[in-house]
Amino acid sequence: MNNHWKLQIEEDLGVSLDSWLPLSGGDFAKSYCAVVNRSGTSVFIKTHENPPPLHFSTEAKGLQWMAQTSTVRVPTVLGVSDDIPYLALAWIEETRQRTGANAGEAEFGEQLAALHKSPWTVFGREDKCSTGSLGLPNEPSQSWAEFYSTQRLLPLAKIAAKKQALSHNLVDAIESLASRLDEHVNSTTSPSLLHGDLWAGNRVVDSNGLSWVIDPACHGGHREFDLAMMRLFGGYGDACFNAYHSAYALDDGWQERIALHQLAPLIVHAIKFGASYIEPTRDALSQYVSVH
Repeated sequence: MNNHWKLQIEEDLGVSLDSWLPLSGGDFAKSYCAVVNRSGTSVFIKTHENPPPLHFSTEAKGLQWMAQTSTVRVPTVLGVSDDIPYLALAWIEETRQRTGANAGEAEFGEQLAALHKSPWTVFGREDKCSTGSLGLPNEPSQSWAEFYSTQRLLPLAKIAAKKQALSHNLVDAIESLASRLDEHVNSTTSPSLLHGDLWAGNRVVDSNGLSWVIDPACHGGHREFDLAMMRLFGGYGDACFNAYHSAYALDDGWQERIALHQLAPLIVHAIKFGASYIEPTRDALSQYVSVH
């Protein structure tokens, strides 16, 4: 750990830290568990040498937005900086068992429904800050179709083409779908505050069986996007989805839109992790447009 980083974080937090333990699991930032010398309290810290602009302060703001809704549990932000990039959070002691009702599946479903019911003003972000390791834009949009087209599918198609992560035919198909999203989504849908990257690894179950969410890419969007992401890689039980639906019933035809909402994260994974995500991207696309 660079001593300059350590001294800056200690100064910002007003504590002396020791026992810096590198953590695994992230694909972008470097993460550590550090210990406050006097109290023995653990602190979670993540850093990156060259993150997208305002990356960590944007993530911190998302955590604070979710905290203000008093719905899902999020770790407390202890410190954040973009000049010397880092984010420091209160430590969550994770349990090793997180399946079924014992992991609070139904409770989490109800909490997520409450988050999505919380009033939100725009599709995107009023501060226009980008989110995620690819720095995806979040310009305020009038509808989910406009946002998903101009702020997700088209930027991702451009990145995929530049990095040659997807074929020209797939990129063309993505752009074609982006031009006709109004055919597939309800234009009157109101924005919800989304976690934005709610795969199972970004839900932590603590030693008391309580669920917390971490690593958000918060923005205003269609609530089905969070739920589709939860289904993409597994890790959430039926009790979670059933409780959500009971608390905040989904609109008719939501099943036919799962692959549509999964398309953006699939393209992200094709860009970041390679060929194994090309066919899943093709399969999702082919449900909505002709793919050659």
